[in-house]
Amino acid sequence: MSTALADRPRRTGAARYRQTLWLLTSRDLKVRYSTSALGYVWSILDPLVMAGIYFFVFQVVFRRSVGEDPYIVFLLSGLLPWMWFNGAVSDSTRAFIREAKLVRSTKIPRTIWVFRLVGSKGIEFALSLPVLALFAILGRAELHWQVVFLPLAMVMQTVLVAGVGLIVAPLVVFFRDLERATKLALRFLFYASPIIYGTSDLPESLHVLAAFNPLSGIFGLYRSAFFPDQLDLLEVVVGGGMCLLLLAVGLGVFRASERAVLKEI
Repeated sequence: MSTALADRPRRTGAARYRQTLWLLTSRDLKVRYSTSALGYVWSILDPLVMAGIYFFVFQVVFRRSVGEDPYIVFLLSGLLPWMWFNGAVSDSTRAFIREAKLVRSTKIPRTIWVFRLVGSKGIEFALSLPVLALFAILGRAELHWQVVFLPLAMVMQTVLVAGVGLIVAPLVVFFRDLERATKLALRFLFYASPIIYGTSDLPESLHVLAAFNPLSGIFGLYRSAFFPDQLDLLEVVVGGGMCLLLLAVGLGVFRASERAVLKEI
């Protein structure tokens, strides 16, 4: 009985954490959509415009054979999860600065200010999946059994985004230039990741190096639903290890700098 009583506060604390996380995440979504007439449309318009541009450049202008057909489905299956990663990491640079008063005054675990961004952007990504399904139907893309890997891809990406966000969020408080540096790094990472191309389009000498970019394995899992050849076990295994490593580093950086962050903000 004593063990059960000791575990009850832990369960209660975890339940409160989840409840608070959901409230903050839903608040972010409500604020974002309530201030816009188009609301949900804006969350998918950006990747659609980008997909249209890259489709025109590679398929119409240069007529280069990259990725797989239908190319628009190939593009969107990389662009949509990229928007989740890019948006959450970018917003993490202002996670503590924007909500400084609440961060200082509340006693909830400060990791929640990063995780709420991961959650809100993840929900936006999930809401964009019907758009991908629509283009898959229009492009007559065949759905394969590898679609079962979709939850694994989302779990890996959640771990990755959380880890990077926990690193970036506290460090920006001390080094404000890191916000701009993060944007530049994300721009470079966009072209260094298999979004407008697949890792199979890279020279063989770069395949192992590409595997250490966790986004390669994650995007491969997403794309395998329509393009099974994009699934590379090495990329998934190495990418999964990198995701866990970044999460561990992020938690370490966050715990080491939390007190200093509260004083700085």
